[in-house]
Amino acid sequence: MKSNTARQFLVRLLSIALISMGFMQVSSAGMIGTEYLIESEARQATLDRLDVLLAKKVVAEQLLSLGVEPAAIASRLQGLTSAELMQIEGQLNSQVAGGDALGVIGAVFLVLLILELVGVTDIFKSL
Repeated sequence: MKSNTARQFLVRLLSIALISMGFMQVSSAGMIGTEYLIESEARQATLDRLDVLLAKKVVAEQLLSLGVEPAAIASRLQGLTSAELMQIEGQLNSQVAGGDALGVIGAVFLVLLILELVGVTDIFKSL
C-alpha cells in the first residue's frame, strides 16, 4: 500500500511538472550593438546637459515668462529623437556666451570717442 501511495504521489508530481512545462515562455535575446550603446549614452549625456541648462534660474524664469512650464519642457525633451537632441545641442553650443563682446567694446569706445570730441570728457588726455 505504501508503494501505491508513493506511486500516486509521483504520478501526480510528474503530471503537474509536464503540464506546467507547456506554459513556459520562450525568450529570445539578441546582441546589442556598439552603435546602439554609444547612441544611447550620447543621448543620455545630451539630455543631462539640457536638464542642467533648464535647471538654471534665469532660464526657468524666461520659460515661465513665455508661458512654458519647465516640467513640460522635460517631458518634450524625452520624446525627441537623438538627431533632434543633437541639433538642439549644436544650436546651443554655437551661441556665444555673453553676446558679442567685441561689438560691446567697440560701441563703448565709439561713445567715449564722441564724448571726447564734443568736449564732455577728458578721458584720452591722460593716455
